[in-house]
Amino acid sequence: MSEKTFADQYIVVTGGGTGIGRAAALAFAEQGAAGVVITGRRRETLDEAAAEHPALIPVVADVTTPEGADAVAAAITEHGGRLDVLVHNAGIFRNTPLDALDADAVRAQLDINVTGPVLLTARLLPLLRVGGNIVLVSSISARLAGAGSSVYSASKAAVDSLVRSWAVELGPKGIRVNGVAPGQVDTPILGIAGMPPEAVQDWYTQYAASVPAGRIGTVHDISSWITRLAEPSSSWITGEIITIDGGKLLV
Repeated sequence: MSEKTFADQYIVVTGGGTGIGRAAALAFAEQGAAGVVITGRRRETLDEAAAEHPALIPVVADVTTPEGADAVAAAITEHGGRLDVLVHNAGIFRNTPLDALDADAVRAQLDINVTGPVLLTARLLPLLRVGGNIVLVSSISARLAGAGSSVYSASKAAVDSLVRSWAVELGPKGIRVNGVAPGQVDTPILGIAGMPPEAVQDWYTQYAASVPAGRIGTVHDISSWITRLAEPSSSWITGEIITIDGGKLLV
């Protein structure tokens, strides 16, 4: 792949301050993007990420709200005036048994994992150029049953449906839509969900032992596929969800 694959392009990556989003944003920047808008709710993490490359543009925004979507649109208008690639990476996970779920816990996961991508895409669609790309970060949880993860799994199943539906709807506009479905990746998501560090490491060890690849994923395992799906050489791929899980779904 050429280092300038995304030369002069403008990208948006939600949840771009940490984890997969941060790795993807940096990958786009390193491959020549003129500007990569990274969004999130925490200024500190966004600024830390932006310090790693001059093309990264931090925008504090809650993209589950019209105001947040407007802030992202304003940043695009200011930097380049058009959008080439939109990556929906922002997401949350809460491991909560069914009998302990309340309305707030349900809404939080559905809002961030589903409502946010819908509202932001609708708002940015007029700025997305013909030949542009949308990539959504789903999860193998969309196809796995897990105690305590019913709402998260349902939200990611919804993301898979968005990929397929938008690929059909936006194809005539010259816009491709694809997704990636990671297995367990070493990111802050479990810690943010409230899992103690020791429990996170125990879970990583168990996961690594349970998959053919023998390890958990890295953010670069996923970010490389996000950029690959958005590059011109993938121009005949749309509506696909690429599983990247070390073989977890095979066993």
